[in-house]
Amino acid sequence: MKLENKVAIITGSTKGIGKATAMIFIEEGAKVVVVGTNEERGNATVREILDAGGEAFFQKTNVTDETSLDALVKATMDKYGRIDILVNNAGVSGTTANMNDITSDEWSTVLSTNLTAPFMLCKKIIPIMETQGAGAIVNVASMASTGAGRGGLAYTTAKHGLLGLTRQMSLDHGRNGVRINAVLPGPIATEMIARVLAIPQHPVCMKIKMSPAARAGEPEEVGKAILFLASEDASFIHGASLAVDGGYTIF
Repeated sequence: MKLENKVAIITGSTKGIGKATAMIFIEEGAKVVVVGTNEERGNATVREILDAGGEAFFQKTNVTDETSLDALVKATMDKYGRIDILVNNAGVSGTTANMNDITSDEWSTVLSTNLTAPFMLCKKIIPIMETQGAGAIVNVASMASTGAGRGGLAYTTAKHGLLGLTRQMSLDHGRNGVRINAVLPGPIATEMIARVLAIPQHPVCMKIKMSPAARAGEPEEVGKAILFLASEDASFIHGASLAVDGGYTIF
């Protein structure tokens, strides 16, 4: 097993990519902390994990609230005494408004969830990993991390920032045993873009048809990439950004 007895915190893991990653992790022997704001979904995810023979608990967490993040870290350390893996997956798509139309509140919501929250959680967990002498962090960025036009103003800015955060943290903490990398999902069949995928003539759908994979991705396909970066299979990979987009961004 690639993650036997590893303790993994996965934010936004009650659905979509986060949940798929949690299910993959427990198959590889990890103990998973399921993180989200919806208790019903969180408890249901934990039940699925337990039914599959895995180990997990749910911690209701608002990733934009520092007190809530402190409670998440404390609950994990109280139960397991260590944190081996952090997957910063929680995010919001937000508005597609441009600079003329976006409000300060819309900007703040997207930036605080997609960029500041990963920063705050890394700030709390990296010292723990350094004390342990090892740890792996995977930030779920986006195809919007490398180009404009793939998200709104705030979303694109936040995801560009998350890629920069990944690289700088890797440089700062890699020598202390903490590997930090990012995955860049393309169009994935989740609730976040279900509305877009339901419109065949939408520009995104038309470009998907022209991409090498010629389809949207599945959450599990991103989860497997996250597993790779979190495992010792990626022991010599630091500060990397792995596109998981079916070739969507190569043209």
